Amino acid sequence: MFGKVLEKLRPGGKSVTLEFKDAVDEVFHDGLSVWLVEARLGPTVHNVKYRYIMLAIGFSYGSCMLSRHVRYFLAVAENGGFTRAALALHVSQPALSQQIKQLEESLGAQLFDRSGRVTRLTDAGETYATYARKALRDLEEGKRAIHDVTDLSRGSLRIGLTPTFTSYFAGPLVESFHKRYPNVSLSLREMPQDRMEALLAVDVLDVGIAFDDVRSAEVETVALMIESLALVVGRRHPLAKRRRVGAQDIAGESLILLTEEFATRELIDRYCRENHIQPTVAIEANSISAVVESVRRTTLSTLLPAGIASGSRDLFAIALEPQTLQRTAALLWRKAAYRSAAAQAFTVLALDLSSQFQAGGSHPLSD
Repeated sequence: MFGKVLEKLRPGGKSVTLEFKDAVDEVFHDGLSVWLVEARLGPTVHNVKYRYIMLAIGFSYGSCMLSRHVRYFLAVAENGGFTRAALALHVSQPALSQQIKQLEESLGAQLFDRSGRVTRLTDAGETYATYARKALRDLEEGKRAIHDVTDLSRGSLRIGLTPTFTSYFAGPLVESFHKRYPNVSLSLREMPQDRMEALLAVDVLDVGIAFDDVRSAEVETVALMIESLALVVGRRHPLAKRRRVGAQDIAGESLILLTEEFATRELIDRYCRENHIQPTVAIEANSISAVVESVRRTTLSTLLPAGIASGSRDLFAIALEPQTLQRTAALLWRKAAYRSAAAQAFTVLALDLSSQFQAGGSHPLSD
């Protein structure tokens, strides 16, 4: 038994000295404190003088203590100094400094350059920070995995959505999920896709709904549906009864479009360039609801996902043919991330709902 314990305590063949005592002892290995406790062995065990053996149960710089040191280290790095980090952590600055000193001593490396007005990471600190952030993400995932409830009688899910999906896809999806799993709390945040990918990578979000052209190597996707943009008009618009229009018809329209920070606008501008269209943009808005309400109340038209007009008596989505304006909607998550029961259930419902939209349905999932 002791041979196995010793093997775990000396990776790479490094020596470890164990001192036997009647009570609790501790062993130091590479600057990390290993706590030992006595464990009673059965009477059948032979060649053990006192029927006790000291067993390693964890590194003091592992689990909670390691988590605290790493959190303190990252707080100093992110706040650019000990004073602001101490305030953020609600600890005294001397206590914080002592914790960082202990961590540096255990690692045998200086993590911070304290010579200037701003505390900066050294090269060693930059390297360690990369692994520290990953370690904390893994610890948080482990905590969620332990508390995950497979019957979904409780739980939580953090979701990111790009703006267009909040206008027509989020509502039916949330309705369906909440109806089935009312005790699972949802946090929905609207944001651009690049921001969403960054938050998925650092485990701030569990799942995202955006598009398949991801830029982050840490994010993977599964296709939801082909989203088609259409010419969306109000009831009073002359084209309201048309079922399709050509690309050149857009040139004669007075448009209200999303501003250039939206990925949808980038897609529209590229479509216009490829089809040699010079659109007349009468109004720009950085709000999808503002665009939709303006179209509803005027004879302006816009280019938005056809799903936004689904089920509305005041809006009409006119298909663009033969030159379509499409993109692939997708679910996003961090590669190799733990997926809770809630995340898996959400994925199933999102895929089912997207199939309905793809087939032309306009209603949320029903039981």
